[in-house]
Amino acid sequence: MSNAHSAPGKSSTISLMIAAVGVVFGDIGTSPLYTLKEVFNPHYGVRADHDGVLGILSLIFWSLFWVVSLKYVLFMLRADNQGEGGVMALTALARRAANEYPKLRNVLVLLGLFGAALFYGDSMITPAISVLSAVEGLELAFDGIEHWVVPLALIVLVALFLIQRHGTARIGILFGPVMLTWFTVLSVLGIYGILQHPEVLHALNPYWAVNFFISHPGIGITILGAVVLSLTGAEALYADMGHFGRKPIARAWFFLVLPGLALNYFGQGALLLQDPEAARNPFYLLAPSWALVPMILLSTFATIIASQAVISGAFSLTRQAIQLGYVPRMFIQHTSSHEQGQIYIGAVNWTLMVGVVLLVLGFESSSALAAAYGVAVTGTMLIDTLLASAVVLLLWRWSPWVSVPMLLAFFLVDSLFFAANLPKILQGGAFPVVIGSVLFILMTTWKRGRQLLVDRLDESAIPLPLFISSIRVQPPHRVQGTAVFLTARADAVPHALLHNLLHNQVLHETVVLLTVMNEDEPRVPNERRFEVDAFGEGFYRVVLHFGFMDETDVPAALGLCHLEDLDFSPMRTTYFLSRETIISTKLVGMARWREMLFAFLLKNANGNLRFFNLPLNRVIELGTQVEI
Repeated sequence: MSNAHSAPGKSSTISLMIAAVGVVFGDIGTSPLYTLKEVFNPHYGVRADHDGVLGILSLIFWSLFWVVSLKYVLFMLRADNQGEGGVMALTALARRAANEYPKLRNVLVLLGLFGAALFYGDSMITPAISVLSAVEGLELAFDGIEHWVVPLALIVLVALFLIQRHGTARIGILFGPVMLTWFTVLSVLGIYGILQHPEVLHALNPYWAVNFFISHPGIGITILGAVVLSLTGAEALYADMGHFGRKPIARAWFFLVLPGLALNYFGQGALLLQDPEAARNPFYLLAPSWALVPMILLSTFATIIASQAVISGAFSLTRQAIQLGYVPRMFIQHTSSHEQGQIYIGAVNWTLMVGVVLLVLGFESSSALAAAYGVAVTGTMLIDTLLASAVVLLLWRWSPWVSVPMLLAFFLVDSLFFAANLPKILQGGAFPVVIGSVLFILMTTWKRGRQLLVDRLDESAIPLPLFISSIRVQPPHRVQGTAVFLTARADAVPHALLHNLLHNQVLHETVVLLTVMNEDEPRVPNERRFEVDAFGEGFYRVVLHFGFMDETDVPAALGLCHLEDLDFSPMRTTYFLSRETIISTKLVGMARWREMLFAFLLKNANGNLRFFNLPLNRVIELGTQVEI
């Protein structure tokens, strides 16, 4: 009996590991394509001699061990919000941890928002640098093809964005096997190179990393700006935890991904000891000449998968931000009937595509893009550490004697990487920072504007008990059916209800004031989905609770309510929505330019109709003007 039960569990664990390899590790798995090539770029002044090669390899290996293995796999994966990870989930945890300290809570939320904004800049650079570095292998295989690299990379990237709306469920089946093949090939090539020069394994000794800083005092910290390329995708381990769980990701990392990466880096290093001229492209030159074209094809597939993971992450992050109220509502298309996490957001997809195309056209090579890479990644890594510190000290309440030294060590390493990448802002690194800053302004403006809008509407709101008392004295004409009014406040009369009563002179026999609450947890179980209160005279208050990973399907949620007095059958229910038009004034609120920006965002935001999945033929919208 025990064997029968253990076999399926083992099979399930292996399948989850394979799936995690396909989705989670695509970004960091393709970093050997360009990391050593960039490190030994003449720009940095590091010579590909014995000490230089061993020093760089030691830095890369111990960076992978410290940042990815210790910080993210063994520590950050434990900071989950009911199984969900990523900077937005961590921000929700940190906000909860600092609930008793309002100023600290606001600072942590702003940090989390900026980290999320930086992720979008990273989401543009990753596909561009990965695909470009893979296609550049053609320059080694064919003479005179240099001018075709950029057009071919653009064709691959544009095709990738065009297929997004069809969903990744079918091609996702290929992700795991392709990436398994990729890491196997990385390992085989690495072992082949190491066997030629086994002395390269001396770089496992951290002495060589320390010695590099001592012997290169001028460029010791600067070179971390190139070494960080080996860490790209570390955030994805944490962000994709909700899809696979902590253990499959950790096992895949330690048993397959880390060995494959380390072996390949050391194999490339062995090649450089033999032929320093190979620094122009050590990844492809490590392969035998007959395997060059197959390696280019495999690398292209691997970089497409890496890009896909980042794009999907941007979709997921956007949905979380929408649910938490930091981004205007957008139409979210579910591309799979089985996997809730497989979604498509058109506005995000096309924005990313435009950004990626502009990056490829502007930088034209992976080396040029590498100069712009790292600021967003290290900024997010540093923000993760700060948010996790609040969670560890205030929510988990770990012993300061254990947690503070650990957190300070993480903070010190992250700060060194971030400082090393700051000069890149003048070399093209400003692009992700500008993108992140713009998105940060948009998110904070939207959040603050929505709060001001609610406050202004509250000022002129009529208390619900007073309204119910008035209709008892002068009853309006009541019609059959259920009227659902979406409102942020359930204790006041919605403007849409007043407008409907004023213009149509009727009131439905059942009136439901519906408030949708977005919780700072990933999913809300059905038993906690709704609350119902009766006020008399056919008035009810219904509060629906959704997590930031839930699909906000209002009709489906109302269908869970089985009270006899409430009938939400489709043909008897009418949904009333209020559409506000913002007028910027000198009232105390935001700067005028931010008020006008909020007005523009509100005007162009996707309405409640599609976001809440309301039936088109059962919705009535009523407009109102609001001064802020």
